[in-house]
Amino acid sequence: MADGIGHRPRGLGRIFRATVWSWQGLRAAWLHESSFRLEVYLLVVFAPLALWLGVNGLERALLLGSCLLVLSVELLNSAIETVIERYGPEHHELAGRAKDMGSAAVFVAMLNVLVVWGLILLPRWL
Repeated sequence: MADGIGHRPRGLGRIFRATVWSWQGLRAAWLHESSFRLEVYLLVVFAPLALWLGVNGLERALLLGSCLLVLSVELLNSAIETVIERYGPEHHELAGRAKDMGSAAVFVAMLNVLVVWGLILLPRWL
C-alpha cells in the first residue's frame, strides 16, 4: 500500500528487490561492456595494492575509492550509451554529444585515480 505521496513501503522486500536489480545491472555491464570488464580487471590488481600501500584507513579509502569511482562512472556512461542506442543507430548531434560527455566523465574519473594515487604515493618516494 502506498503512502499519501505514492511511495511504496521501504521494507526488507524492497531492499532485496533493489539488490537483485543492482546485480542484474552489474551482470549486464560485465556481459556487454568490454570497458567495464577491463576496469574490473584493473580493480582486481589495484585493490590489493591500495590496501597494502595505504598507511592508514583514510589513505586506503582514498586509493580504493578512486578506483571504485571509475567503475561507477563507467556504469553510468554505459547506461547513457544504451539508452541512446535504444533509439536507433542513426547519428544525431545531441546523441553524439551525450556519448562524448559520458566518455569524458570516465576520463575525468581516471584522472582522479592518477591524482589521488600520485598525491598519496609520490611524496613517499621523492
